[in-house]
Amino acid sequence: MRAWKAERQREAQSSGRGTFVPLVFAPGEAFQFDWSEDWAVLGGERTKLQVAHTKLSHSRAFSVRAYLLQTHEMLFDALNEAFRVLGGVPQRGIFDNMRTAVDRIGAGKARQVNARFAAMASHYLFEPAFCNPASGWEKGQVEKNVQDARRRLWQPLPSFTDLAALNAWLEARCIAAWGEIAHGVLPGTIADVHAAEIASLMAPGRPFDGFVEHGKRVSPTCLIHFERNRYSVPASFANRPVSLRVYPERIVVAAEGRILCEHARLIERSHQLPGRTIYDWRHYLAVLQRKPGALRNGAPFTEMPDAFRRLQALLLRRAGGDREMVDILSLVLHHDEQAVLCAVEMALEAGVPTKTHILNLLHRLIDGKTEGPLLIDAPQALKLSREPKADVGRYDRLRGKGLRHAS
Repeated sequence: MRAWKAERQREAQSSGRGTFVPLVFAPGEAFQFDWSEDWAVLGGERTKLQVAHTKLSHSRAFSVRAYLLQTHEMLFDALNEAFRVLGGVPQRGIFDNMRTAVDRIGAGKARQVNARFAAMASHYLFEPAFCNPASGWEKGQVEKNVQDARRRLWQPLPSFTDLAALNAWLEARCIAAWGEIAHGVLPGTIADVHAAEIASLMAPGRPFDGFVEHGKRVSPTCLIHFERNRYSVPASFANRPVSLRVYPERIVVAAEGRILCEHARLIERSHQLPGRTIYDWRHYLAVLQRKPGALRNGAPFTEMPDAFRRLQALLLRRAGGDREMVDILSLVLHHDEQAVLCAVEMALEAGVPTKTHILNLLHRLIDGKTEGPLLIDAPQALKLSREPKADVGRYDRLRGKGLRHAS
């Protein structure tokens, strides 16, 4: 009975493993892409990361880059950076059926590809190929790279101040690893084979502008909402529709064929924390010109430079100071902000924090006249050779001559 049971177990193990055919790729023929989840310490906090792995199928050179989310704009940026690091673009890209690339899986190899992903593939001129569902062996090289990277890169947990520093380290570590790892099939290291493969890759050219666009309407408080956070927009577009272009590290607001503003993107994955509001006080200057009283408690103006804040504290103590402060702040709409800020600092140092004095200093800075009035050095020839003497007796002599004077 024991022998029969052991035989059945061996048959079950051998029949469930399946059989596979080894794959070989020509230089520049294909690359493989996959995501993984790993951890790192960023800014002293243990952070869960979405890691993009890109690997050339012939030379087996690989690139690893970390993100906080696994979204379209992150995918586009990961491929932009991978093609830059790898030195070119192969003819074909092998992906699994990730939602950032495939909208719907059809019968067999039929796929409804996401429009933005298709635009990216057309930009780089590679042909996307998608694996069958649950068939990771069809891109086995990058699947193995995910496992190897956990040992090479993520143990122990890397610690960096921010994501940019981590990605710079990952890029340098990947390139160094090419020269340390033997190719396994061809003679030499991965770096040796990759050096020969570069000639077969297509030049990447200009990076793909990999943003994801959303239509938004600006609120009456000049804000748009995205991912539980709010970002300010110039007041002239309040209550109007705008286009929000989302990149991995920034968001760009556009309307009427031009860029209105840009903000650093906030990504906060904890749903326990409230959303944040990112202001640019310059966006509200048009409103201040109509409502100067809003300057006193306006939330956007708490983020002004320190010199403006000190000037505001002085001007708001006197009547009409709010209007005068608004006029000074509005100077940044027509002049370089650093020049206005320098003029304000000079006025504060001189103890004359007035609009007139600041305008005078600003015009002198713009005209390049930063020196004070020149001192006149009188030449030696103008000095007196004989100092006059006081002699009141002259008046007595005049009285004794009997001269007539006008009465």
